[in-house]
Amino acid sequence: MSEHRAPNSELIELVSDLVRIESENPPGNEKPAAEFVANWFETEGIEVEMITKPFGDRPQVVARVGSGEPTLVLNGHTDVYPAGDRSGWNHDPYEAEIEDGKLYGRGSVDMKLGLSLAMLTAKNLKPEIESGELDGSIIVHAPIGQETGDPGTLALIEEGYAGDYAVVLEPTQMETVTSNKGLAWYDITVNGEPGHSARPDSGVNAIEEAHALIGRLLEYDAELRDQDHELVGPGYANLTQIEGGLTGNMIPEKMTLRMERRFFPNETVEEMDEEVGTLLEEIAADHDLDIEWERVSSYESTDAPVDSYPAEVFRKHASDTAGVSTEPAGRPWAADTRWFINHTDVPAITWGPGDSAQCGRYDEHFDIDEAETGLEILQHAAREIITTSED
Repeated sequence: MSEHRAPNSELIELVSDLVRIESENPPGNEKPAAEFVANWFETEGIEVEMITKPFGDRPQVVARVGSGEPTLVLNGHTDVYPAGDRSGWNHDPYEAEIEDGKLYGRGSVDMKLGLSLAMLTAKNLKPEIESGELDGSIIVHAPIGQETGDPGTLALIEEGYAGDYAVVLEPTQMETVTSNKGLAWYDITVNGEPGHSARPDSGVNAIEEAHALIGRLLEYDAELRDQDHELVGPGYANLTQIEGGLTGNMIPEKMTLRMERRFFPNETVEEMDEEVGTLLEEIAADHDLDIEWERVSSYESTDAPVDSYPAEVFRKHASDTAGVSTEPAGRPWAADTRWFINHTDVPAITWGPGDSAQCGRYDEHFDIDEAETGLEILQHAAREIITTSED
């Protein structure tokens, strides 16, 4: 039985409020969370705007404190993974239960915590910015669609909310991350011929035909795992979904599986297309298979300079405050940092409290003390960045 306690800080109260708002993606139910964020900023007297690009029914939020330079963008997405089978949870995914110094709930660490850090940093630095004590300004992004690769953050950048520096507040255990893997999702279809299952040889069973394909793709994954990148680890080709057959007494004419190709920071989606296409051509020729494929979604990789100005500032403050390593760091997952690094000249990092191993899991949670420390570090680093520059 969970122990229910009142939140012990403004940060934990705000995270709890956000966790209790279901904003799963898919299907893309971010609107209630976006409305909460916008109303919160309005209540705090902070300039806020709802952005209806790229999708009119999935609004995004941008808030701004100050008009001076430099401008620091703090980015935290509103969408979360689906909670899945509720029976797998010991803590209700949408109750924000607190037990033994941890806050539980879907999206608690990924990334209602990061969004809350951004919101409170804007609020808490507002008096110093408006008084002129701090030279620059803060923009908060609350984008949609990060979990499914949607260009929410890119749309905000294209609307003019790019800033001079950016921090994407994903959980990195407060390490300063400059490299992230990319990923590409491929739907691979094996074609057969339909028939009645009482006469199995009257058709060509696509599921049986796919046996050789699956075996070779597992070998491909093993080959990629032998490759390694010093900051993000090995490559992968994960088989994550499968679908085939129309009914139980028919020979299936099609079978489709999804392969998720995780690739290195110095690789591109286009290179993955060529690699996967060549591999599938070889498999089809070697086993006389009728194979079709398409890339259905992708995330670019991120390969930012490890010595950028915001990277150096966050390493210093995280080390001074929490003893976090100052060594260059990467993560094996994709982040919206890619939109800044690959599509603008804005120096950007991925940084935040919490452990990304919790993302998407039952009983997702973060440590409250670490979250409080993260807010302290973020506010110290933000003050330095918007007061001075590398010049």
